[in-house]
Amino acid sequence: MNEQQSNRLEKALGELKAGGRKALVIYLMAGDPDKGFTESLVPELAQAGADVVELGFPFSDPVADGPVIQAAATRAMASFRGLGDYLDLIARIRKKSSIPLVTMTYYNPIFRYGEEAFARDAVQAGLDGAIIPDLPVDEAGQWTDICGQAGLCPVLLDAPNSDEDHSRRIAAAARGFIYLVSLKGVTGTDQGLGENLAERVNRLRGFSDTPLVVGFGISTPEQARQVGAISDGVVVGSGAVSRIFSAPGPAEARRQVLDYVRALRAGLDSAV
Repeated sequence: MNEQQSNRLEKALGELKAGGRKALVIYLMAGDPDKGFTESLVPELAQAGADVVELGFPFSDPVADGPVIQAAATRAMASFRGLGDYLDLIARIRKKSSIPLVTMTYYNPIFRYGEEAFARDAVQAGLDGAIIPDLPVDEAGQWTDICGQAGLCPVLLDAPNSDEDHSRRIAAAARGFIYLVSLKGVTGTDQGLGENLAERVNRLRGFSDTPLVVGFGISTPEQARQVGAISDGVVVGSGAVSRIFSAPGPAEARRQVLDYVRALRAGLDSAV
């Protein structure tokens, strides 16, 4: 990806940042409860106020995920024979919606598929970015180069304990957005917003103008408002995934998730 090119993710988040509006990234586990549900829900998320959809690909050892998303991955395993099936789903969604789509999975499935082949096929299917939480910046040089050639944004994670050197390298390599992990632990843990979050945001802004989006532990409109006040947006995952699981059927799951996204959008829009 040369400097003159940008994909849907970069364009959307750049326009939001320029306009002073906060990005709402909604995470779903693809294929939970089935592929048809995911395919039909994603376009509706955009209408409800989501700016980006992060679609998890189920993996058997999801070290960064809490129990809600781990359980969703277990449920979704039967939906896919492999990443090829997942990319077929992405292609079907892309025919219905232009919302930026980011995959979230682990390095092992991509390594087995082939990094260059995956980046190429991902862009062809309609993905705009990729998050690989178990691929640290120290080991991501080849991957980020491959993404650059293919036009896929490598979204890198900045952890609460990232030192200044690591944060500087993350800022230099990330495209689309930098994912700030708000607190130590796994997704879905509601332990506050992280004591040093504002300090980390300020530090990263000194290194890069790439949008800074915060995730892990954000589940309410009020938390979205608080985090949006100091960042460029939020990622919300377990709150949506848990509503899909607990609803008595697909229609009620859809209603609950869309109502939840509208409430999060309203919270973010009140951030100052």
